[in-house]
Amino acid sequence: MTKKLSQVGQDALERLELPVNLAKGVARIELLGNREVYMDRHCGVLAYTTENIDVNGGTVVVRFYGRELRLLVMTGQELRITGVIERIELVE
Repeated sequence: MTKKLSQVGQDALERLELPVNLAKGVARIELLGNREVYMDRHCGVLAYTTENIDVNGGTVVVRFYGRELRLLVMTGQELRITGVIERIELVE
């Protein structure tokens, strides 16, 4: 009996004891108080105003709400948002 490739990869992850989210391309979000957000492994910005920023997180859309929101830095895989962050939603 042969294993499917995805099962082989999952077995390898378990043996290496790596976090599963690293292999699945899940976005990582780091919140610094209510003034700054760092996000990596994103798939692009979908909407951008000073009160709302929607980011494609791969498996979900991450919606940031607040005041004076600003996209400070954005590269192919990382972004940094500053302002007064009031709420974050994950939309499937």
